[in-house]
Amino acid sequence: MTDRLRLLNVVVHAYHGLYAEEQQLGQRFEIDVELLLDLAPAGRSDDPQDTVDYTAVLALIEEVATQRRFGLVEALAEALASELQRQFSGLQGAIVRVRKPNPPVAVTFDGLEVEIERHWTAD
Repeated sequence: MTDRLRLLNVVVHAYHGLYAEEQQLGQRFEIDVELLLDLAPAGRSDDPQDTVDYTAVLALIEEVATQRRFGLVEALAEALASELQRQFSGLQGAIVRVRKPNPPVAVTFDGLEVEIERHWTAD
C-alpha cells in the first residue's frame, strides 16, 4: 500500500516553451505533485520527522520551475520528478502534473496538462 501527500496547484510564473514569446514574456504554470510514501509512521507518532517536509518540496518545485528553462512541459515534469527522487530519499515515487493554462496558440481552449508517474525502488 502506498499513501499520498498531495501539493495542489503550485502557481509559478516561468519561461518555458518553444515560442520566442514564451521565452521572453513567460507565463503562468500550475503544478501538482503527489508524493508516494508510507505516511503511517507520521500518523502514529505525530512527529514531522516521520514524514516529508512539504515546505522543502514546495521550495524545490519553485526553484526547478523558475530557475531552469525547458521547451516542453514534459521536460519540466521529468526534471521535477528527478529532483524529488534525488532530494527526498523516503519517497517511493511521485506523480507530477504540469499545466499551461494559456498556451500561445490561435485556438481557444482550457490549456494543456502533462502528467507523469514515476516509481522508485529502495537502493
